[in-house]
Amino acid sequence: QVQLVESGGGSVQAGGSLLLSCAASGSIFRLYRMGWYRQAPGKQRELVADITTGGSTNYADAVKGRFTISRDNAKNTMYLQMNSLKPDDTAVYYCNKVTNKLDWGQGTQVTVSS
Repeated sequence: QVQLVESGGGSVQAGGSLLLSCAASGSIFRLYRMGWYRQAPGKQRELVADITTGGSTNYADAVKGRFTISRDNAKNTMYLQMNSLKPDDTAVYYCNKVTNKLDWGQGTQVTVSS
């Protein structure tokens, strides 16, 4: 099965930026609708952005205008550019297919301080 590895998280102050990466062990990004998810302490995992096979993108209202999802099919990598970060963005971020999910990776921690 394809494995997903997230990276790029860290600790930033409010208003800062981070670029997350999702590397896949196989060529899946051009075949499936993919998403970035996050899970904050005590909350359910939620979808924050997704990208279709055609390249169309969708965002949760909470991140619209601040986050940008993209992918590089040749590198088997997907990205999440996060700008104007807020403390409410603090969570572990994961990538996965939108449907028929693969096993979850370890995620990458994003911590935003006020």
